[in-house]
Amino acid sequence: MARWLLRLGAAGLTVSGLYAATRMDPNDIGLVRIGRAVATTAVISYDYIISLRGLEYGTDEYESIKSQVHRRSARHLLDLCRANRGTFIKVGQHLGGLDYLLPEEYTSTLKILHSQAPQSSLLEVQQVIQEDLGKEVTQLFASFDETPLGTASWAQVHKVVLHDGRTVALKVQHPKVQRQCAKDIILMEVLVHSVSWLFPDFSFAWLVDETKKNVPLELDFLKEGHNTEVVAEMFKHFKFLKVPKIHWELSTSRVLAMEFMDGGQVNDREYMRQNGIDVNEISQNLGKLYSEMIFVKGFVHCDPHPGNVLVRKAPRTNKVEIVLLDHGLYQTLTEEFRLDYCRLWYALIKADRKAIETYSRRLGAAELYPLFACMVTGRSWASITKGIDQIPVSKTEDVEIRIKAAKYLSSINELLNNVPRQMLLLLKTNDLLRGIETSLQTRASASSFITMSRCCVRAVSRYKKDASTSWYGRLKISLAEALVLWQISLHEILLWVKASLAWRWVGGIWALEHPLQ
Repeated sequence: MARWLLRLGAAGLTVSGLYAATRMDPNDIGLVRIGRAVATTAVISYDYIISLRGLEYGTDEYESIKSQVHRRSARHLLDLCRANRGTFIKVGQHLGGLDYLLPEEYTSTLKILHSQAPQSSLLEVQQVIQEDLGKEVTQLFASFDETPLGTASWAQVHKVVLHDGRTVALKVQHPKVQRQCAKDIILMEVLVHSVSWLFPDFSFAWLVDETKKNVPLELDFLKEGHNTEVVAEMFKHFKFLKVPKIHWELSTSRVLAMEFMDGGQVNDREYMRQNGIDVNEISQNLGKLYSEMIFVKGFVHCDPHPGNVLVRKAPRTNKVEIVLLDHGLYQTLTEEFRLDYCRLWYALIKADRKAIETYSRRLGAAELYPLFACMVTGRSWASITKGIDQIPVSKTEDVEIRIKAAKYLSSINELLNNVPRQMLLLLKTNDLLRGIETSLQTRASASSFITMSRCCVRAVSRYKKDASTSWYGRLKISLAEALVLWQISLHEILLWVKASLAWRWVGGIWALEHPLQ
């Protein structure tokens, strides 16, 4: 026994000496990362098996214990993501954004990763810059702010000033990410298959597929720069939208230099109040932008968490602007998918149950189309059948949706594995946008549905006109489009009148109950 302890001590001293000599981070050692991930997966699986054993499914006790296990497991996952960093943080952020698809215990815990990602040291950042740009930081920049403006899973952003006086936001990739991500994805795939074997109802293959597809795209900052310019050109007709210009002479696959743009986060109501920014205007403009992206252009920015969407008043014109950042992750929709998705949303807004079923099935929902409709809208089936533009979302309904997300988790997983892969990022985007609307307290407004309706009608009509072979056919389609758009405008006016009368009624009651003394 004593001999065994001596050997163990010697091994420990050897590892300590190696660390002291090389300054190697234990997190960079493959066995450490693998061991940590395997151990976390085993602990979570064991907790579910033991804690729920012998409990009757669906009872209050079962649901209470399950919620506790969800909370413990989410904390284990959070610790794993923070420790292994890189790909693990990106996956954790993705899960944290699925408010209406995953149990609240997971999403609320993992949301922390959007604002508390670990950062690289200044020495590591300087090394990446010198390797990629061929010069030292002092040669490239007049000043370099050592404290990052923000840190994310793949990179961190520093504020720098060029020698000609221009201020630039410099995005620098964490140095070890590219080397580790391929191994991390293989590890995740193995662990996900293991969990699926233990719990057949919970297959997260969709998550691995998305990670494998998106990670290489997000790690190429030149691709992100290209996306930035495509979006700036594609949506230049929206005068409220601002996208940073790229400094290509200072950009590589690991370093991206962009025009510096400041502002408050899109969910910061206090910032908007202090700067005289109307939250309803922001919500409406964000709805216009994303409706155009999804239904008309089919080119969608899929990471609109609050850190990537800023609001401000333009320095010269004092007009309200939305600044869109981080263009690494985009989803390009096929025409067939985009049109089916258009028709589904139009059916949802009109509460057309037959069309909802038809287009949900076309998008892979099969018999689970009511659940799919709830996932897409973030509304209850009762609200969908009555008209989601007619019944404002309430706190009670919001809580109900979250509770049912936990209850139907296995069915949700089945849907996520069956729908087209294009749908996965759209569902994430929908949830992030709903989160912004909730923060701004504008989610009860019908204006977003009106904007979506217009975009859906325009997109489907344009497709029909392109397919038409005669001028008469195109004329009929144009007239039908104009009629529907007129009906939507009339509906919008009626809603405005109704709201105005309601406010007058409330004001009248207030005056009666609080007469002037």
